[in-house]
Amino acid sequence: MSLPASMPAVVYTLLGVTVLVYLLQLGSVFLLGNPVDGIDWLELYGARVNAAIRLGEIWRFITPVFLHASPPHIFFNMYALLVLGAPLERHFGHARFLALYFLAAFSGNVLSFLMGSENGYSVGASTAIFGLAAAEGIFLYQNRRIFGSQVRRGIGNIIFIVAINLFIGLTPGIDNWGHIGGLLGGLIFTSFSGPRWELEGIYPTISLADQREFREVVVGAATVILIFGALAVWGMIS
Repeated sequence: MSLPASMPAVVYTLLGVTVLVYLLQLGSVFLLGNPVDGIDWLELYGARVNAAIRLGEIWRFITPVFLHASPPHIFFNMYALLVLGAPLERHFGHARFLALYFLAAFSGNVLSFLMGSENGYSVGASTAIFGLAAAEGIFLYQNRRIFGSQVRRGIGNIIFIVAINLFIGLTPGIDNWGHIGGLLGGLIFTSFSGPRWELEGIYPTISLADQREFREVVVGAATVILIFGALAVWGMIS
């Protein structure tokens, strides 16, 4: 039986762009200094800052995914992107994986905007990473007939890792609301739009075919955008 396989070009591109942005962050500090204590210039213009969002800077619902606060922060997020994202991109395809990544980032930053510290700021790809974890769990469940006994173990591992990270996220300075929002975005999108495999062919040339229709992918993306877009608007005008 053959499994879908392709080079995870989107994962590699996201990783490269994120690392490049972090190098630019370091360069901005070296050349210009910090405009605000602990915040560099790129963070200043791209971080999730509630006051700035209320002034109409809505790009801050997306741009934090490319920004990181320290070397360990970017290292662990990019490691998670590679480990979780590479197999997911092979299963989802390039375009659907890219939509998943940014929809999870968007939903995470919206919930962070609504529930997070009004005077604080947040950055990091962990909103999207938690969305990838949720997507992996939903993908395994929806294709449980294909994966068989691997499903229980795989979903159990995902729940354990997510729970541990949410517990760690109770530490001051970690944006757990962003993590929860990313989880919800990834869960909603994949529930509607994740690959739904069926076996095709006759042994020994059996292959897997995705039965998910394009309109279902559009519905999944639209659902996330409508729910979290409405929440963002409500938060901006309230």
